[in-house]
Amino acid sequence: MKKTYQLENLDCAHCAALMETGIKKISGVTDASVNFMTQKLIITADDERFDEIMQEVRKTCKKIEPDCIILD
Repeated sequence: MKKTYQLENLDCAHCAALMETGIKKISGVTDASVNFMTQKLIITADDERFDEIMQEVRKTCKKIEPDCIILD
């Protein structure tokens, strides 16, 4: 499954790159892209575990950029 999410309060391109790298390491994630300019996250992951994976994605992003919010 491939989904796009809007991001809020992503403050720098370096944090976006760190978030992208961290998300790609999560089990079940096939691909991920975090774009600082458009404030978007595009993620491709297992259909069966997508909700569980997104919980891990949110935790990973909060560790790197505590103010960043992933909008559904």
